[in-house]
Amino acid sequence: MAAQEQKIFAYETLAAVTKNFSDIHKLGEGGFGPVYKGKLNDGREIAVKKLSHTSNQGKKEFMNEARLLARVQHRNVVNLVGYCVHGNEKLLVYEYVAHESLDKLLFKSQKREKLDWKRRLGIITGVAKGLLYLHEDSHNCIIHRDIKASNILLDDKWTPKIADFGMARLFPEDQSQVNTRVAGTNGYMAPEYVMHGNLSVKADVFSYGVLVLELITGQRNSSFNLDVDAQNLLDWAYKMYKKGKSLEIVDSTLAATMVGEEVAMCIQLGLLCTQGDPQLRPTMRRVVVMLSRKPGQMQEPTRPGVPGSRYRRPRRHSALSSTVGTSGASDSHTSDSSNNYTTVTTSATGTSSATVETDPKGKRPMREG
Repeated sequence: MAAQEQKIFAYETLAAVTKNFSDIHKLGEGGFGPVYKGKLNDGREIAVKKLSHTSNQGKKEFMNEARLLARVQHRNVVNLVGYCVHGNEKLLVYEYVAHESLDKLLFKSQKREKLDWKRRLGIITGVAKGLLYLHEDSHNCIIHRDIKASNILLDDKWTPKIADFGMARLFPEDQSQVNTRVAGTNGYMAPEYVMHGNLSVKADVFSYGVLVLELITGQRNSSFNLDVDAQNLLDWAYKMYKKGKSLEIVDSTLAATMVGEEVAMCIQLGLLCTQGDPQLRPTMRRVVVMLSRKPGQMQEPTRPGVPGSRYRRPRRHSALSSTVGTSGASDSHTSDSSNNYTTVTTSATGTSSATVETDPKGKRPMREG
């Protein structure tokens, strides 16, 4: 198994199993390049990602990073089974995941009914466990920085798997550039990341909170328009929470299968994860603990963060509330970040201990544990 985890594929092999990367075998095109389906001689189905040429990373550094990522093994992460460097071409070989990505089910009304409450709760829990593994339990802390519905794949047993987990490591920024674009997806990026390029695990926590609220409502944050008085999905969820009407935001297709206490707890959890102040957001370890317990008292969330606004850190008090949750927010635009290397006073686990340098684009810490 160890040899399989670090397999270097010949370019000719990958070209053969994808019929020379033909459109017939193309699964889709992500932000980092096209993905093709193939089948190896041993019968394993694979997904081959051809990375775009926008990274200035050298062959040796790429292979070192790919080798590190190939050691990541978790049931809620799409496993990297190998890699290839051929001239200017850099390719990653992943396990193939049978079902569609979450967004193609969640945001299509005719398919949404397949996602009953039990399956949605399983996705919420599974993604949390996958993120916890990447943040704290893998060989190195890996900040995903692009958690979103289209990066969650579902296998034939509806087990969620996080895709594209290593892109922040494999695409380091060109350090000669100062004016760079923050990398991420509309509606999922944490405000401190959009505005200042400050990246920590708490940015992933924010994106996760957005995903949780999208799973509960069936609404996409970046195109939310159900309430003219709300800036986005998170603002709407927070306002309804404060009015004691949390369950009114639930996707109508869940009416027959939802468990009220569990749904209310997950709404509150999503709002806690999307608070404006990153220090107030729970770590993924704390999220997993909350999901493993019966619904009970949880902390009272503060207002969601929105890019361009400044958060006020509330006075310390042990405000607890019932399981009907509260606050969350997400940016609804992609932003340029023109600051030089900045210092973030958060450690890999999001606490205010170690000092970590981020690159101008805020994609990853320049030094990782």
